[in-house]
Amino acid sequence: ALDFFRGTKWVRESLPHAHISGGVSNVSFSFRGNDTVREAMHSVFLYHAIKNGMTMGIVNPEMLSIYDEIPKDLLEHVEDVILNRRDDATERLLDFAENVKGDIKSTEKEVQEWRNGTVQERITHSLVKGVDAFIELDVEEARLAATKPIEVIEINLMTGMNVVGDLFGSGKMFLPQVVKSARVMKKAVAYLLPYIEASKQVGDKQGNGKILMATVKGDVHDIGKNIVSVVLACNNYEIIDLGVMVPPEKIIAAAIEHNVDIIGLSGLITPSLDEMVYLAKELDKRGMKIPVMIGGATTSRAHTAVKIAPQYRETVIHVNDASRAVTVAGNLLDHNKDQYTSDIRADYDAFRESFLNRSRDKNFLSIEDARKNKLQLDWANFTPVKPNFIGTKVIEVDLDVLVPYIDWTPFFRTWELFGKYPAILTDEVVGEQATSVFADAQEMLAVILKEKKLQAKGIYGIFPANTINDDDIELIPPAPEKSGQAPEGGAAPSVVFLTLRQQAQKT
Repeated sequence: ALDFFRGTKWVRESLPHAHISGGVSNVSFSFRGNDTVREAMHSVFLYHAIKNGMTMGIVNPEMLSIYDEIPKDLLEHVEDVILNRRDDATERLLDFAENVKGDIKSTEKEVQEWRNGTVQERITHSLVKGVDAFIELDVEEARLAATKPIEVIEINLMTGMNVVGDLFGSGKMFLPQVVKSARVMKKAVAYLLPYIEASKQVGDKQGNGKILMATVKGDVHDIGKNIVSVVLACNNYEIIDLGVMVPPEKIIAAAIEHNVDIIGLSGLITPSLDEMVYLAKELDKRGMKIPVMIGGATTSRAHTAVKIAPQYRETVIHVNDASRAVTVAGNLLDHNKDQYTSDIRADYDAFRESFLNRSRDKNFLSIEDARKNKLQLDWANFTPVKPNFIGTKVIEVDLDVLVPYIDWTPFFRTWELFGKYPAILTDEVVGEQATSVFADAQEMLAVILKEKKLQAKGIYGIFPANTINDDDIELIPPAPEKSGQAPEGGAAPSVVFLTLRQQAQKT
């Protein structure tokens, strides 16, 4: 293997246009029957071969481990062999392989063990691990033992989801795992719904309330909204889900049409915050009296209290996560809701006043003094160089060219996995989950590239410009083209960008 790596590196350096392939599975042939060791050997070989220039590997993709997920002790023994780091590497790996040979059987044994637990233990295990293979079977067992079908949701499933919430809140479980848990929960609820509806027809209590859920205009993210919707639905709330990219007028119209008790707004990106402020203004303008719950990665108690709440006379409250949504919704619809909403408004008023007072403590220059501090350029001794063209140009770029420039860090933040790429892949806390979602992303990206699902186009422009009126910028578009000649600029009406001079005093 080491000779292959060295030879590959030499070929790529000496013959840069040559391509190199290799039969990866041959390296592990001696370990037939021990897939754990074989998969680790394949991944290690591929990792080092690619680093040295191999362009194609012949291997069964189902027999690959993720390099960063290989247990450290197994990785050490395999790399000792592949990289020829020890004289006794082969003997040590043979001995070590005996300890992992029974992994498949032990996994089957572990499955059998957790299946021997109580129905609550089994349901909790399925939710925490994101395993849906047995959830309907266990939910049915719980339903037969319950007085009412809804009790399975209120007791058994919520007990499991509370464990998920505690693990997530303590940083021992990550968003991709929570999404899997939510899918299991959704499957369990779907199984129970016909029984719940049937029980209502024979006199069971009505739902706890009707809640409209929507991701605001301009935002396509719905993972958080969907999780909250499932949790609320599991607590007998009727959910009107409008989906993503929902404009304010549609939210207001649907709230009126369905006579909802609460509006839930979700947003992941920063522009969503402004949309929520605008929607609050529109709700107030229409004289609506429906409380609003705010949630999503970019939202916060501070933004809700300072920016959103003042725009709406009714209650607006920020909800940190799905586990709190049920409590907040219950309090908003409880018979003591007046006291609860009054306390929320008083809390937000106090926070807003404190926040604004901090802002007032900042020192600002007068506009005249701020303008004196602007950059002074020596135009008398500088002659601008005329660019090769004036106007705009459209460019098209192959996606393969752009891929190396992708900044993956925001991708991981979307999944609430915090850290910088690529270091996050080996992070002690989130590395395992980061590697998993990154592998999924690479598969999707490969499909996009292969099937050319997206086309990259860009436009940029160069124009004559001047500073005018102290702080503004005058831009002079080029004149329309005449008789095939390139425009020289100057004839078209100018465009003025009004800008603000920064007045904060700096030390």
